[in-house]
Formats: sequence, structure tokens, C-alpha cells
Amino acid sequence: MALPDIRNRARLLFVAVMVGHTLLVSAQVNSRRGVSLLQDTLTTVVVEAQRAAWAVVDGVRGVWNAYAALRGVRADNDRLSSEVTQLRVQLQQEQALSRGTEHLRSLLDLRTRVAWQTIGAEVIAGSTSPEFQSITIDKGRESGVRSDMAIMAAAGVVGRVVDPALRAASVQLLIDRNAAVSVLVERSRAQGIAVGNGDGTLSLEYVAAVADVKSDDVVVTAGLDGVYPKGLLVGRVTVVERRGSSYRRVIVAPFVDFSSLEAVLVVLSPPPVPTPDAGEGK
Repeated sequence: MALPDIRNRARLLFVAVMVGHTLLVSAQVNSRRGVSLLQDTLTTVVVEAQRAAWAVVDGVRGVWNAYAALRGVRADNDRLSSEVTQLRVQLQQEQALSRGTEHLRSLLDLRTRVAWQTIGAEVIAGSTSPEFQSITIDKGRESGVRSDMAIMAAAGVVGRVVDPALRAASVQLLIDRNAAVSVLVERSRAQGIAVGNGDGTLSLEYVAAVADVKSDDVVVTAGLDGVYPKGLLVGRVTVVERRGSSYRRVIVAPFVDFSSLEAVLVVLSPPPVPTPDAGEGK
């Protein structure tokens, strides 16, 4: 075991002697720039080491700057995303206000055109039971609202008051299963009773066999039931089925969109239905 150790030490000693000799020679030999070869070599090594160190520093700095920039981009994206969301919400609110304003303008226009005394009301609640299609308005007995008063929208008939409270009232919609209104076909003047189906449509019943009813006919109130004034828009005929000489099925689609009601008119005092003078013909 001692012999290999001696050989290793001899090799190390030889290498050390050679390195020392080289350094001595380098210190005595001048380079082309007039400095010793050893100094020139050391300067070159130091300069290259500094360059390598600065390259590493620049690389780390570049990575850090890229990371910081990426974080800044993400922060900007988050901020812009939040601003876009806020702008979308504001746009939806503006559109809703615009639709509400347009709806109120239509009601105001309708109010100026009808010959009856009316009062505006806002819809504050919908139906709580699928068996009873209704809405609640914010006007009641305190405002002169009474049972069986007609409710209108800009598009047509909505329904009638069934339960007025002091400052609110329940309104039975025209599409309720228990709702009915006397109507006539605007084109042919054929008469019948429009009954709610509970599914958003009406059925035209008690139509004479000889009556002229066609698809796309406009149906209006006949003014014979003591609730709805004559001539209010009800809906449009969409289905006409006959069996022999009689009408089997006539479906009317209401003009009013009952799912988006926000404001309505209550007809407080419709004009009386004209009756023949008792003294006529005598």
C-alpha cells in the first residue's frame, strides 16, 4: 500500500515543480504588449471570468425583467378584464333603462289616445301559483282601483283587477284558465269568447258555424262583458281547425308579452256602452 502512495506523491510533486517552473518562466518572458506572459495570462483569465460573470448577471436580470413584465401584463389583463366586465354591466343597465323608457313612452302615447280615464301602475310581483296566472300592481283602492277594472299595456289587453287592496291590487291575466273576454274578429266582425288556456295562449269559443275566421286575423275586445272597453287589441289567430260545418279549435296568440310586463294602465272609467233610446221607433 505504501508504494502507490509514494508514486502519487511523486507525480504531484512533479506537477507542482512543472507548474512553478512555468510560472517563473512566464514571469520572466515578456509578451508582445511589453508585460510578462504570466501577467498577461492572469489578466486574460480575470477578464474572461468577469465577462462570464456579467453574462450570468445579465441573463438573471433578463429573466427577472421578463418575469416582472409578465406579472405587469397579467395585472394589466386583470384590470382590463374587470373594466370590460363593468362596462358590460353598465351597458346592460343602460339597455334596460332604454327599454323601460321606451315602454313608458308607449304607455304614455296610449294614454293620450284612449278616451277613458286611466292611471299608470308598476308591476311589483308575479304569480306565486302556476294555477293562477296573475300579477300585482302598485295601485289599489287608495288610487281609485276597483274590482273588474280592465288592465292595459301598449300592446293590448293584460287582464282585469280581481283583488284590490289599499295600495296594491291583484290582476288576473288574460291567459289564466279562468279568464274570459268577449271578442270579435276585426276583419269579419265575427264574435266569440276568448278563454285563457293557461299556457300563454287563448281559445276562441262560441264562434258561430257561419262565422268567417282565418289564420292571422286580428282579435279585439267586443265590449259586451262590462269589463273591457270595445276595440282593445287582444291577439292574432294562429290556428283554425274545423270539423264539418263548425269550428273545432281556434287558437289566439296574445299581443302582450306577459313575461316582461313592467308598467300598465288601469282603466278607471270606461265610457258606458251605448244603448238604444227607449223612445226610438215610437
